[in-house]
Parts: sequence; C-alpha cells; structure tokens
Amino acid sequence: MATAKEAREWAAQTLRGIGNSLYTPFAGVDGDDIDWEAYRALVRYCVGDLGHDMLWCTSGLSEFWALTLEERKRLLEIAIEEGRAINPDVVVQSCTSATAAKDCLELTRHAQESGADIVYIQTPVMECHGGEGVLNFFHYIADRTDIALGMFNSPSSGYVLTAAESARIAAEIPAVCATKEGAFRSANSRMLHDLAPELQIWECDATVYRAGWLRDGIVCAAQLGTTGYLMETPQHRVFSEYWSLIWDGKLIEAMDYAKATGLDLFERDRGMWFTVYPGRADYFTHWGSAFKYAASVLGLPIGDYPHSRPPQTVLPDAAKTQIREAYQRFGLLQA
Repeated sequence: MATAKEAREWAAQTLRGIGNSLYTPFAGVDGDDIDWEAYRALVRYCVGDLGHDMLWCTSGLSEFWALTLEERKRLLEIAIEEGRAINPDVVVQSCTSATAAKDCLELTRHAQESGADIVYIQTPVMECHGGEGVLNFFHYIADRTDIALGMFNSPSSGYVLTAAESARIAAEIPAVCATKEGAFRSANSRMLHDLAPELQIWECDATVYRAGWLRDGIVCAAQLGTTGYLMETPQHRVFSEYWSLIWDGKLIEAMDYAKATGLDLFERDRGMWFTVYPGRADYFTHWGSAFKYAASVLGLPIGDYPHSRPPQTVLPDAAKTQIREAYQRFGLLQA
C-alpha cells in the first residue's frame, strides 16, 4: 500500500497490466444475500487462472449503490485475502464512492487498514456542486486518510470533471495519483495530461492506445478497471495478448491481431448492454446483470439470483441472445 506522500512515485512504477472490475454475485430472495463463495471463485479465476495483475473492487460494475457498507467492506477483504494468497503482489484497487462523504471516509479508512493499494473516488452521484464540490469531497477524504487516491470520472455520476477541474484536484491533493477517465472524451484526457502530467491516466476510449498515446506518455500501461475476464479464457488469451502488444509498442501488430482474432468485432457484436439501458439510452450505466450474464455464459459463478438489486431492471431476453451469440462467434464457447 502506498501512503499519500508516496502515491505518485508508487503509481508510476506499479499501475501496470489488466485490472479486473469484479461483479457482485447475489443470492437468495430478491438478491438480498451475496454468494461469497462465488465471489471468492471469481477472484481466484482472475488472479490465478488468468494471471491478471490487478483487481478493481466495489465500483460501478459491483453495483456499489445497492450494497451496504458492511457488504462493501467484506467484498474488499475477500478480494485481498484470496488475491494475495495467489499473488502477493496483486494490486488491489478499491472504489469507496458514496453519496455521503462520511460513508466514503469510513470505506476509505477500512481500505487503508485492510491493505488495499489505492482508493478511487467516483465523482459524487448526488448534489455535486461541480468541480468545486468534487474538490471539497476529495479534501475531506484526503485530510483524514493516508493512502493513494484516484479519481473515477464517469458519466454515470451525472457530472463529468473537466480537465482543468481534475488538474486542480491533483494540484491541491498530492495523494491523488491516477484517474480512470470513463467519459470517452479523449480530447479532455489529452488536455488533462498537459495540465497534470504526474497523473496516471486510463482512458476508456481504447482507440487512443492505437494512436500511440502510451508511447507518448499520455496514458499509462494499465487497464485499471476493465473486464478482461469476460474477454478471454485461460485457453484463449486473446485480450492479454492484444494488450501485451500495445504495451510493447507493437501497434500495427496489435491492430492486425485484433482483426484476425475477431476481438474488434466481438465488442461490436456483443452490443451496448453492459453500459446502456434502452429506456434511458442517453445515460451511461453499469448494467450489473448484463456483465453477470456474460460471466455465466463463460461458466463463471454468479449466484442464484442473476439479476441486479434495485434500482436496476431485469436484463431482457434479447440482450441475453445477443451476448451469447457474440461469444459463440468469438470462439470462447461452443455453439
């Protein structure tokens, strides 16, 4: 774990590889319980079977808004316990976002005490007074903790920080060392690098990596919070191979590989179900049951309640059909 003072040096040296954002497997009536053994199996699969370098815990894909504080703490503890038993060096990233700063502080202190490496704070999802409000939120947490901090700039919050607002947070809070730029605004990320070159940036618009942004030092050599475990299997390591080529600077080879293996077409064929609800198509979401259905197609355990907790809706059959057929065409499962 990096202290606040060490955060930026630590991040520059350590944030590398594939970081899996973990779903929460629900169980019981209305999904009111969590299948802890299924969650343990998921962690072991990501760190052990796939050999991925990082975990991203209790974030949007985990449906943090539907979890109690105690559930979120236990999910992080299990990820640390299981992940480090396999790989003592696995980087554990914890999202401690909450609507109340006091709840975020409680989760951040718990992450620090439990041995998480870095905490990410998503832009508050309610009553956020723009960049000034986000800055105040970060100050509240940073003044009371001693752990590396990251920003999580997602449109699902309802407010997306500008480059100048993010750079101000980094300038005023030395513990802030990284950012997950999830709004698919690559020009904003480019500007942010110019304003705050000390930040490790993950841009969710993956096309910038093909444009040489890693080589130019604009983005970091990591997929901080992706779903690599839904993009490959131990027998078919296409996602890992693709990103290894990118990180090695073999951009033409990476593009050729993505085309030859069907990786590019797979993301198109799978559709937008992971992040778009048709009834609110203009809003970016993390549709938990869509991720979990994809996991079930690959044979991963998702608990006996395959849906999301409220407020998310039930995944329609059309989505399941499209996701399954995409996996069949990609070759990760038999027809």
